[in-house]
Amino acid sequence: MSVNTHAPSGAQVRIAHGDHAATITEVGAAVREYAVGGRPVFTPFGEDEVSPAFNGAVLLPWPNRLRDGQYTVDGTTYQVPISEPDRGTALHGLACWQRWTVVEHVAARATLELHLPPSPGYPFDLVARVTYSLDDAGLRVHVRTTNVGAATAPYGVGFHPWLSADGADLDACTLRLDAASRVTTDERLLPTGTEPVTGTFDLREPRLLAGVDLDDAYVDVLRDEDGLSWIRLTAPDGRTAAVWMDGSMDTWQVCTGDHVGDVAFRRTGVAAEPMSCVADAFRTGERLVRLEPGASHEVTWGATLA
Repeated sequence: MSVNTHAPSGAQVRIAHGDHAATITEVGAAVREYAVGGRPVFTPFGEDEVSPAFNGAVLLPWPNRLRDGQYTVDGTTYQVPISEPDRGTALHGLACWQRWTVVEHVAARATLELHLPPSPGYPFDLVARVTYSLDDAGLRVHVRTTNVGAATAPYGVGFHPWLSADGADLDACTLRLDAASRVTTDERLLPTGTEPVTGTFDLREPRLLAGVDLDDAYVDVLRDEDGLSWIRLTAPDGRTAAVWMDGSMDTWQVCTGDHVGDVAFRRTGVAAEPMSCVADAFRTGERLVRLEPGASHEVTWGATLA
């Protein structure tokens, strides 16, 4: 582990197995880079950069958008800071910019922990542990979050890897996503319902990304014989960067990055975000976890290069 407390991403935690190598950051417990044989699976960012477009971040205690930053639990309304002013939402939880503590680090595995104490907008007491491990199959990520407080906590979790096009024109790449329904949204990208995938939004077979602009959630996910659901980005040379999630999560968010704030980052890859719930779950209750005192919630996902 290298230590540079002045770098925006904090200390760097490096793990490796064979030709698989990844770097995890202290800030946000984010995957800053993951490559196989030197070829990036995820779009990397620099040690001295602030993670662009939530690149590689752990998103908790909610993923995606929360309308007006407000929600009500057991008759009490809470307000968290608005982090997306143009849409009036609180985006991607409270953990992205926190310094996590490294509690285990061996050659091919690292575990980081965050104690998220009660705050005025989220008065619940959580401890989250994320473990990153590498083996011949690729990268595996496991998160266990425990409610160490006295009150039942609303909770969701997601992750924000950007699959890398490895310098290729994204228009020449294809995308495949294992899901049968798309979440419809309003002008603030907040959910209004679901519909069967059709046309541009039907990614059950590889679709060329020329002219395709996505920032959409998918549900009714399809799974292989191992119970995994996949998103696959295939470059013109046939190499495929892929993310999977197991049965602990059932929602995908996919984004081609056409409108992210960092112009240089646009369409350099595709965000393939496994999530335990859709946007605005704190208000709608859709797929929301109510984490009882002393209870834990666990999810697993991973990535590879084929």
